[in-house]
Amino acid sequence: MSTAYAASARAGRTTSNKSLREDTVTQTEPRLRVEHLAKSYGRGDQEKQIIGDLTFSVDKGEVACIVGPSGVGKTTLLKCLAGLHPSTGGAMYIDGKPLDGPPAEMALVFQDYSRSLMPWLTVEKNVRLPLRHMRLPKAEAAERIEDALAAVGLSHAAKQYPWQLSGGMQQRVAIARALAYRPEVLVMDEPFASVDAQTRFELEDLCLSIRDKLDMTIVVVTHDIDEAVYLSDRIVAIGGKPAGVLEVIDVDLPGERDQITTRALPEFAELRSRTLSLIRKAQQ
Repeated sequence: MSTAYAASARAGRTTSNKSLREDTVTQTEPRLRVEHLAKSYGRGDQEKQIIGDLTFSVDKGEVACIVGPSGVGKTTLLKCLAGLHPSTGGAMYIDGKPLDGPPAEMALVFQDYSRSLMPWLTVEKNVRLPLRHMRLPKAEAAERIEDALAAVGLSHAAKQYPWQLSGGMQQRVAIARALAYRPEVLVMDEPFASVDAQTRFELEDLCLSIRDKLDMTIVVVTHDIDEAVYLSDRIVAIGGKPAGVLEVIDVDLPGERDQITTRALPEFAELRSRTLSLIRKAQQ
């Protein structure tokens, strides 16, 4: 990985997430801030309000998972954050700067990797796609592609085509394409929902590895409560019609996560039960 790409990398997360947040109390502005966000579709009698009032923040280098009942508006929220849908109320900020369109500091990874990848392009050329409009020197573009593929463990697959890869590897390509853009915030919409359980665990660990190596802020929408607890520094539980924040839960688990030992912790079970109870109450 190039020196430029890893210049802000963390030495490791050997302390608890709570301690890490306490170490950054001097940070005056969260990386991502959402204030009283609202979103409606239609007009007049046909207007339907999906999001009523959402307020939460995510600090630099955190993973935040957004959970809630099906159809509550989680994907709509992500599309507003990514500038794909205009909000109808409230405000959103990155590093204190208002978001009024697709932010240059953000990249989005969709759930359906099979549709987001171009099957007629090699892995390398798929990863190159978001760099075209940046008009980078050829050497810099090549370096970004090399670094991104290395970060997701696919350096060996650069010349292959997506249809030659497994589903998990295809999703790694989609993640690498986002990383090549070098965003400050990576937004992921149900990124691991279409793969088998073992591959899902591997991709979850990849997500945490990316955060640690690149000091990247990551926002994930997921229906999997265990996944939310395992990945998160904080969980944003939303519910209601229209949607609002039920609770923001700080996840005070050890910084070094492991699929076996972390999931066996009593604290893990408590957080899972707490989050699931919030969602079930929201469905009543």
